[in-house]
Amino acid sequence: MIRKLLPIAVFAVFCAAAALIMLNRPQASRSSSPPVPSVRVEVQTVQPQDYRVRLQSYGVVRPRTQSTLLPQVTGEILEVGADFREGGFFEQGDLLLRIDARDYEAALATARANLAQAEQALQEEQAQAEQALQDWRRLGNSEAPPALVSRQPQLAAARASRDSAQAAVRQAQLNLERTRIVAPFAGRVLSKSVDVGQLVNSSTTLAEIYAIDYVEVRLPLKNQELDFIRLPEAYRYDSAPDQVLPAVTLNSTLAGSQSWQGQIVRTEGAIDTRSQQLHVVAVIDDPYGLKAQGRQPLKINQYVSAQIEGRLLQSVLVIPNSTLYQGSYVYLVDDGLLRRQDVEVLWQNGTEALIGAGLKAGDLLVTTALGQVNSGTRVQVMNASQAIASPESGEGKGAGS
Repeated sequence: MIRKLLPIAVFAVFCAAAALIMLNRPQASRSSSPPVPSVRVEVQTVQPQDYRVRLQSYGVVRPRTQSTLLPQVTGEILEVGADFREGGFFEQGDLLLRIDARDYEAALATARANLAQAEQALQEEQAQAEQALQDWRRLGNSEAPPALVSRQPQLAAARASRDSAQAAVRQAQLNLERTRIVAPFAGRVLSKSVDVGQLVNSSTTLAEIYAIDYVEVRLPLKNQELDFIRLPEAYRYDSAPDQVLPAVTLNSTLAGSQSWQGQIVRTEGAIDTRSQQLHVVAVIDDPYGLKAQGRQPLKINQYVSAQIEGRLLQSVLVIPNSTLYQGSYVYLVDDGLLRRQDVEVLWQNGTEALIGAGLKAGDLLVTTALGQVNSGTRVQVMNASQAIASPESGEGKGAGS
């Protein structure tokens, strides 16, 4: 009996489960169209502005004049100036070194004695020549006497001996003066090679010195930057060109952050063969005087970065670098849709880019960083009211070199 009822019971359970599933099946929601994805962005209205280009470069501090100090006479060094040491300052005419002068004092005395003898011989010869002329006339000769009779060759030789003796005295005086080695200009000692007691000659290097009235920095410019600066060019027949020299700010981090103001004073006459770049020369006046007080003085061979004042451009379009993708395109908002726009970058620094083509005034430039987003994507502008305001006039703060 149980075997007959078991299949009927299983079938009944199965039917009940099927009915329960049919009664509780999910209802499909119907929509007329799928939701459209959108991106939330911030924008900036592109507006023309006046913009001062500032080119960035770099260089090494060099002296205006650097000289190798050599003696012109031979002798032992007896005295060294108090400031004749590495880093020491000196003024023009200061005594740097003194060489033993006794030999040169003796040579001067000898030269003066020889000069006195030569002058005496000349006077005697002049007297003999006058006497010979009187004797010639006493004999009744009215014509001029022959040269030998009037002792003209002897007189000329005596004058030549006197002139030679005078030259020897001047040379001895000059050698004596050269035992005192004085500073040719106001400067500083870069390196010192000798000291008291050392025997020196004309081939001995005494020191390396340099002038301190101003220092120079040689700065390279990229070729594409040359259109954005007025270079101080010189021409053959233009002895005093009336040009406004570009200002330059030199920065150093040798001892904290410090800056120096200078000017671009000249453009080199050749392209660097290695980098194929043009170099300009900046000058900083009086880097070790009153302008240096309270700061670490500039050091020769010190590395500095430079910001060079370029042209003031009128009504140009400048955008942040963060809105530029791969250096060639930006995203705009057009009728609520995202649009990719190719642009031409004329010049670029670390924060901004100068646009030559591809944008126009009034374009809504997307400032939000985007990933892989397709043109035509619907967007929501988060700062629509602020985007209407025009950006203020800016200045370039630097350029990669």
